[in-house]
Amino acid sequence: MTTSKRLGVGLISVGWMGRLHSNAYLAAPRHFPDLAARADLVVAADPDEGGRNHATDALGYRRAVADYHDLLADPEVDIVSIASPNFLHHQIAMDTIAAGKPFWIEKPMGRGAQESKEIAQAAEAAGLVTSVGFNYRHVPAVEKLRQLVRDGSLGTITNVRCNFMADYSNDPLDVLTWRFINAKAGSGVFGDLLSHGFDLVQYTVGAIKSVSALTRTFIPERPLPGAGDTNRFTLGDNGERENAPKGTVENEDYAAVMAQLEGNAVAVFESTRVATGPHSEYTLEVYGTRGSARWNFERMNELLLADDKAGYRNIMAGPSFPGFSAFQPGPGCSMGFDDLKTIEAAQFLESVATGRQLAPSAADGWAAAEIASAALASAESGRWVEVAPVTGRTTV
Repeated sequence: MTTSKRLGVGLISVGWMGRLHSNAYLAAPRHFPDLAARADLVVAADPDEGGRNHATDALGYRRAVADYHDLLADPEVDIVSIASPNFLHHQIAMDTIAAGKPFWIEKPMGRGAQESKEIAQAAEAAGLVTSVGFNYRHVPAVEKLRQLVRDGSLGTITNVRCNFMADYSNDPLDVLTWRFINAKAGSGVFGDLLSHGFDLVQYTVGAIKSVSALTRTFIPERPLPGAGDTNRFTLGDNGERENAPKGTVENEDYAAVMAQLEGNAVAVFESTRVATGPHSEYTLEVYGTRGSARWNFERMNELLLADDKAGYRNIMAGPSFPGFSAFQPGPGCSMGFDDLKTIEAAQFLESVATGRQLAPSAADGWAAAEIASAALASAESGRWVEVAPVTGRTTV
């Protein structure tokens, strides 16, 4: 075990994702004992008293504050986790950059390409290491798939399919929370789901150069929230919502995208938040001249591989898959979603401690936002749209 430096953590927003960040920081050195840094949970910021109490009583933070500016001014805080809703990301990130603190921010990084660009360029100008929550990159089966692409095992890549199919908004009586309002969410499935898909394809195969897209909103109105309806987990009963006034859904429930990758490869994306059947069916399929591979998040510890004429073999993730042995001893012992955040935390801590950008960066977050922006422009115009290039330390 190496001697590790201590990095004081400040968490902004103690929701589900903030709790995952906190647990991941603590779990990281248990799985990666040679990390160059360890996290020390110093202070959490949340305007809600219940969130602050949870941070100190359950998560282990030494103290909690209502105003995140107090957190940023705390000299014991070396790194910051930004786990707030989308519409708060930009201001918090810019304030964090001004305070000179490296940060781990959830996706989508901004409400669109412009906000994401401003965050990425400001962080780059300040020389800050960053991390963006593209956790599906860290699945050992996905890392193995990337390895197969990069070492030529699948031959020349011809086409890719990436689908992010979910059901979390398929009930028309789910209230009109911030996720359905453009001024707060920025977009619908493009930011919430396909930002992951765009990053996955760029990470495993190559850069997306141009797109053609269409979108649909299948549930155009939803009940306005009542008292206490802050998110989909705190809803009133159906009877109350059936008779509640309705508001307009401003962004897309569904999107389909065709994309031209660097070289001659083609990608097809599909995503919905209103499916019936799939819960989190996030799939990546890569086809080449010598073979193909398929991965599905709902079976995240498996990789379907066809590298001969016998067809697909189902390979369980094991020690030969990158990162797997840090968590489990052999095939059949499964990793879970929280483990992906632990890998993310470990990469962020190592990045900050060494000054090397190992974690998905703010530039990667900006790149995904530019693809989403081009797709939205294509859906509006009905034409192919070129994806604007990005600068900075990408890790694809």
